[in-house]
Amino acid sequence: MVIQLEIYSDVICPWCYIGKRRLEAALKLAEGQHTVRVTWHPFQLNPDMPGAGMDRRTYRSAKFGSWERSQELDAGVAKAGAEVGISFNYAAVLRTPNTFDSHRLVWLADQYEMQDQVVEFLFAAYFVQGFDLSQQSVLAETVIRAGLPRTEVEELLAGDRGAAEVRQLEQTARETGVLSVPFYLLNRRYHFSGAQPPKVMLAAFAEAANETPQITDLIGEACDIDLATGKRSC
Repeated sequence: MVIQLEIYSDVICPWCYIGKRRLEAALKLAEGQHTVRVTWHPFQLNPDMPGAGMDRRTYRSAKFGSWERSQELDAGVAKAGAEVGISFNYAAVLRTPNTFDSHRLVWLADQYEMQDQVVEFLFAAYFVQGFDLSQQSVLAETVIRAGLPRTEVEELLAGDRGAAEVRQLEQTARETGVLSVPFYLLNRRYHFSGAQPPKVMLAAFAEAANETPQITDLIGEACDIDLATGKRSC
């Protein structure tokens, strides 16, 4: 059975990056058991962010009450990232960008079956290299390095191609009940949220494939279950 896995994510969400690594581990473990088709969908953490973004220290200090608290949270993220091979480089991240154009490029990448590569390059550009993803020139060079054709990328960024589609996908996210990311939807029925360990993701794959006996020890008998909260809806 083919499992359709839809991931709602933002390219400035560190736990989405960590979740991607854990998903990759889960997919390796699932080889020979499940075929999982992954699609990335947009979810802007800061939909009202100015187009040019803003100073990260200013933004984070306001959001978390102080820069010191922000740094504490960053340290926790960096520790979790190191466990999955990500070298978060927050010292280099000076701006919090508007991510709408990033999502338009991920939408474009779906047409070339290159979403995974593009998402990976965008995550690394922001969290490891400290690039400002509000700048279209930075976005263009990043996704072109990932493999998207330059002509298509420059055309998209120069106009509004994909804008309506991204807005519709974000509306669908709200209607689906997505409140935070990463959020994973399997076969439009089963879901879980958060950067869960690979074994929990495997449990979700099994549930989506109607293989409940394999996951009883983890989540019990369930119809539709949010693995983050344990809430069931049968």
